[in-house]
Amino acid sequence: MSQAPSMQPTGWFQVAWSADVPAGAVKPLRYFGNDMVIFRGVDGHVSVLDAHCQHLGANLARGGCVVEDGIQCPFHGWVWSGEGRNVRIPYEPRPNRARRVRPWRVTELNDCIFIWHDARGREPLWQLPDWKHLLNADVVTQDYRPLGDDERELFSRVKVHPQIIAENAVDPHHFRFVHGTPISPVLLSETIDEHVWHAKVGFGRRWADGVDRPGVDRPGDNRNTIEIYWSGIGYAINGECTADGVRVIAINATPVGDGTCDIFASYWISGSDNYAQRLIQAKAALPDDINIWEYQKYMDKPALTPSEADGFYKLRSWARGFYPPEPVAVSG
Repeated sequence: MSQAPSMQPTGWFQVAWSADVPAGAVKPLRYFGNDMVIFRGVDGHVSVLDAHCQHLGANLARGGCVVEDGIQCPFHGWVWSGEGRNVRIPYEPRPNRARRVRPWRVTELNDCIFIWHDARGREPLWQLPDWKHLLNADVVTQDYRPLGDDERELFSRVKVHPQIIAENAVDPHHFRFVHGTPISPVLLSETIDEHVWHAKVGFGRRWADGVDRPGVDRPGDNRNTIEIYWSGIGYAINGECTADGVRVIAINATPVGDGTCDIFASYWISGSDNYAQRLIQAKAALPDDINIWEYQKYMDKPALTPSEADGFYKLRSWARGFYPPEPVAVSG
């Protein structure tokens, strides 16, 4: 069997950057097979709703506008709050309190906008962490520019499952053949719980013994390491300490619903020396990965070697916790 896992995983998934939704903006989205509308209200809060007005089905993202109490339908002017409730019908004395447009839970963090998805309709099971309080000291103590146009890249409709991207975290040998590193990295530490996969790998001879040397007390000891943090399979943060400086890279894949994902890549580069060149270097790896993923076939039982099997098996076991249960066959 080579069928990929469900494209309806549970978790937080990026749908935009904050800069995409300025004050008063209304934009269409399509994720998890649903048409949605995203808008920023007059209070600055971002909301995401299913796209269609519950009056006569007009698409709120196609001509709808932000008003004081929510988003107004372009067809008959019905107003829906960010919670999806009808709050005003311009030609009636009271709203329709019985109907509701489905709202999506939204988190805006580090200039990125995420929605919570769960096929069973559960409320968020965990909250997204802020990498500025999460990664090692050599990373979080640096100064970074805000995300501008050059620091954001959207790869639309990539034929890949989010789990395939997560599997890069436990695939040491692809670094040699896809990204051209001299040798494969070594796993230095790893922490796994129900919702989080946190690992650190080292590149080069100084890490060959597999011993982690935290840089909290001895800054610089994290050189040539990548700290990888997954929160579910939709949110990934890499803190990379390279010979040329420190950078943070987010690679977040969100299922569209047709076997493809949108991949949101965000880059925070420390300092200002040779900034443009270091940003180009940081952005070079992902297109090489995408070129593999686009044509990759998911192998349910891959032919793994001893040096890679343990990582793959553990990650796939962890990832299974984010999928909806298989439907139970009814006999007779």
